[in-house]
Amino acid sequence: MFAPVYLDHNATTPLAPAVRAAMLPWLGERFGNASSRHEYGRAARKAIDEARAQVAAAVGAHPTEVIFTSGGSEANNLFIKGAAALMKPGLVAVSAIEHPCVREPARQLTKSGWRCEEIAVDAAGRIDEQSFETLLADKPRLVSAMLANNETGVIQNVAALAAAVKAKGGWMHCDAVQALGKIPLDFRALGVHGLTVSAHKIQGPLGAGALVLDKRVELAPLVAGGGQERTLRSGTENVMAIVGFGVACELAAAEIDTRAARLAKLQQRLEAGLTQMGARIFSAAAPRLSNTSFFAIAGVDGETLVGKLDRAGFAVASGSACSSANPEPSHTLLAMGVEAGVARAAVRVSLGAGNSEQDVDGFLKALGDNLANLRTLAAMAV
Repeated sequence: MFAPVYLDHNATTPLAPAVRAAMLPWLGERFGNASSRHEYGRAARKAIDEARAQVAAAVGAHPTEVIFTSGGSEANNLFIKGAAALMKPGLVAVSAIEHPCVREPARQLTKSGWRCEEIAVDAAGRIDEQSFETLLADKPRLVSAMLANNETGVIQNVAALAAAVKAKGGWMHCDAVQALGKIPLDFRALGVHGLTVSAHKIQGPLGAGALVLDKRVELAPLVAGGGQERTLRSGTENVMAIVGFGVACELAAAEIDTRAARLAKLQQRLEAGLTQMGARIFSAAAPRLSNTSFFAIAGVDGETLVGKLDRAGFAVASGSACSSANPEPSHTLLAMGVEAGVARAAVRVSLGAGNSEQDVDGFLKALGDNLANLRTLAAMAV
């Protein structure tokens, strides 16, 4: 039987067996509403409380600071819109490489009298110090910067950014969806007011995420109703997904060091092969996640190459999965000053727990074979 190789773990990850086992009872004999006072309800509440503690432990927070949501997008919107709703309009700033679920809610605030600006990044995808200092002089009320980029894997010094923002009286938010399970996370050490994480990036279920929120911060809820999640996210809790999220966090925290070291070796093997083929590896000079390689090969369209690799049995991406319907080149690469033509050639490989040296070698062979075919076709078309 044909078994394709999955190399798109920054988009989503397969469910871990232990996570699936923990979730299964909530598809059958366990079905209580966590707001009910009877035994079924109490069991659901206990399961949620245990998961909340597991998520908190994975990010160095207190369980009462964890607000469960449907995923990273909702958590990001909750912080940005929820904070803005209780503030006098001012400046909201986000880095130029943020995910759309941060950029778009920030832009939407302009309809309510806010000003929205982007913080520039350098050619390696790191936040530009001069741009950041200029922005700080304008005393932003809200700032959001991701910890690790979903396309390049670049890791930002969020702790330093947060300290500077707080010194100016602003609130700092961080999207750590891609960082969770790949690098150590410490809510206290980062010093942010809000931190977003998601389950499906760490072999947990789709449809579960959390906003880790400093208890001194007040937000207006996006969803009003029964008062669940400290009144910040009303609605009957998705117990099954929340339970899975908790177990996934526990597994990720336990395996983070060994997994990162193993993936770093695979990344080195992959990028050595890519370099031999003449690939340009984006952000190679910056601190990056050990599982992420974003590259381009001159004269080869990224979308076309992704399709050919898929048919060869290797699942990769041409950028962010959430932007796959958009034919435009990567917003992240354009912000880094990469030419549009080169950005359209970009392909992302994101390794995960199940990948091996054989997967990397097989991918490199398939890539080489397809490059030869594409170049032959290009030569015939001239």
